[in-house]
Amino acid sequence: MGKSSISVIEMEPLEDKSNLQSEAEILVNPSSTVAIKTHPNSHFRPLINVPRVAIQWIRNRLFKNIYVVLIRAKINVLLPFGPLAVVLHYVTGNHGLVFFFSMLGIAPLAERLGFATEQLACYTGPTVGGLLNATFGNATEMIISIYALKRGMIRVVQQSLLGSILSNMLLVLGCAFFCGGVIRYKKDQFFNKATAVVNSGLLLMAVMGIMFPAVLHFTHTEVHVGKSELALSRFSSCIMLVAYASYLFFQLKSHRDLYNPVGEEGGQVEDCDEEPEITQWEAIAWLAFLTVSVSLLSEYLVNAIEGASDSLNVPVSFISVILLPIVGNAAEHASAIMFAMKNKLDLTLGVAIGSSTQIAMFLIPFCVVVGWIMGKDMDLNFQLFETATLFITVVVVAFMLQEGTANYLKGLMLVLCYLIVAASFFVHVDPPKSGN
Repeated sequence: MGKSSISVIEMEPLEDKSNLQSEAEILVNPSSTVAIKTHPNSHFRPLINVPRVAIQWIRNRLFKNIYVVLIRAKINVLLPFGPLAVVLHYVTGNHGLVFFFSMLGIAPLAERLGFATEQLACYTGPTVGGLLNATFGNATEMIISIYALKRGMIRVVQQSLLGSILSNMLLVLGCAFFCGGVIRYKKDQFFNKATAVVNSGLLLMAVMGIMFPAVLHFTHTEVHVGKSELALSRFSSCIMLVAYASYLFFQLKSHRDLYNPVGEEGGQVEDCDEEPEITQWEAIAWLAFLTVSVSLLSEYLVNAIEGASDSLNVPVSFISVILLPIVGNAAEHASAIMFAMKNKLDLTLGVAIGSSTQIAMFLIPFCVVVGWIMGKDMDLNFQLFETATLFITVVVVAFMLQEGTANYLKGLMLVLCYLIVAASFFVHVDPPKSGN
């Protein structure tokens, strides 16, 4: 009896069968609560060993969490490639293999970040949920950018952030529109037009902030050559951060009702129609664990970029603008398509367009400020080719969103536009003077 989940009890006389029956009942079903009358001449100790029951509960929850987050999803078969990339880094030093396996290892981590964020969104509501999804979906890009900035790879930072915007606006949104439209191929899907207009305006403001340093540089009209461009970039970055903070207040406080999701014919839909599989604090714990894992693996990925470019004979611009964002946007890609197939296009736009807005208005200026603190000359001059690509992309997507409807044709057009962009960067290299 002393080895069971019941603590040691003081034995009653053998003839007291009622007490023995109560003890037997608890032994058979230790999870049940049994009220026991104390004998006037005896003293009972607590019958249920609370610490042992708690440890068993924690163990069950841990096993369930590991299964739900790290085992059940099919993409988790790629998880072992992350540790393999670390081993190859120290054993072989082959940058091409390290880069390839690091990308494969980061992809499931990024997708699981999206899953944990979706679970957390069930407790926070649609507006905050969409913001959280965009924020943690961009955690991979932020971590990769900081590591690259620390090593002085400013062009890699600029191009990877630009690629994330292009990937979200063209590839992620296009695939979501296409998949949702195929399921409802004879009907249009609806989303909140007003919120799309707000995000389009913010993206155009970001284009303006990025365009002027490039125009200043390429028209050779700087007052102080090499310094005016950097000073303008830092000033514009501070302004863009203020604008993004104002947008958050607008979205979460003053105009919260504007962001209510809509479904068929403009009817409101719920954010989470399924019960969450993990608790709120478990989701937060997984977000922290997965973010740290991505951070550790991103260091090896960034260190292998230049070597991979040489060994694979692929331009650094193609790796930075196309390959890195596809890995980093795995979470957004999966979430946006899933929401579109469930006819939750407002959540799709919150993930895809919201993520692009966050990168353009927060992450890019944030990297400029961080570079300022580090003593790195990170600026908003993304060079003429990249700036023109961003401007045309924002205009095309703004036209696609102006009607407040989506279908498979719009999705297909956005995906095809992304293929043109990818081909353009495959044949594009920086001029010798502008590369780092």
